Amino acid sequence: MIDFKNKKYVMGIINITPDSFFDGGKYNSLILALNRVESIISEGADIIDIGAESSRPGSKRIDAKEELKRLIPVLKEIRKNYSNIIISIDTYKPEVARIALEEGADIINDIYGLRKEGMIDIIAKYNSYCIIMHMKGDPENMQINPYYDNVVEEIASFFEERIREAEEKGIKRDKIIIDPGIGFGKRLEDNINILKNIKYFKDRFKLPVLIGLSRKSMIGQILNNSVEERKNGSIILNTISFMNGADIIRVHDVKESVEIKKIISFLNYN
Repeated sequence: MIDFKNKKYVMGIINITPDSFFDGGKYNSLILALNRVESIISEGADIIDIGAESSRPGSKRIDAKEELKRLIPVLKEIRKNYSNIIISIDTYKPEVARIALEEGADIINDIYGLRKEGMIDIIAKYNSYCIIMHMKGDPENMQINPYYDNVVEEIASFFEERIREAEEKGIKRDKIIIDPGIGFGKRLEDNINILKNIKYFKDRFKLPVLIGLSRKSMIGQILNNSVEERKNGSIILNTISFMNGADIIRVHDVKESVEIKKIISFLNYN
């Protein structure tokens, strides 16, 4: 289903939350969410990433019951109506992951990098894809004075440890995707260093790399603009991400990102 050797992927974001940083509250009913899904698919996304709990800086956690209440009706309708689309679930809770995989999800996208007890076991049991993301701290505090001596090496050390545990507990290496976590406990200079070193992560781990920077504050810091004005900056940095070796870009602006992918693929950038 997923072929990282020969293809790049656009992951369209749908946040069924009241408080996500860009689209919070826009899709927090079943009808609105499904309309958004239809748009994402019609614009050419390869993957849909569904989030039912915000992870923006300063956001508050919700329990699994509330997350499932938001998530499962949307997931069921997507799987019923779009059997071929790849579905990713943005969650760090093993209970949510288990039920989502039972309902037909393909990928678990975990901001905590499979650190919550039981998450690795669930993914191994269902033989699903997983995204191991690096985050320093928690969403509530991650942007309060983050600091690194060497951000690239610290992230790489984190991946070494998480990948090793994942494999030891039964997750197959060809099911693992890594995400350096743009904006998750990072300063502007850290985010820039990550973008410059995507190929380093690919070469070191021989794994596909996801980059998620759509509409994020690093763009606002560079351009001094609001989240609503960051489409062009997102497009530019997503183009750079693909050119530097990213296999997946996670985006709000799907149509434009699919066009990036087509051009990059036509020019044979890897």
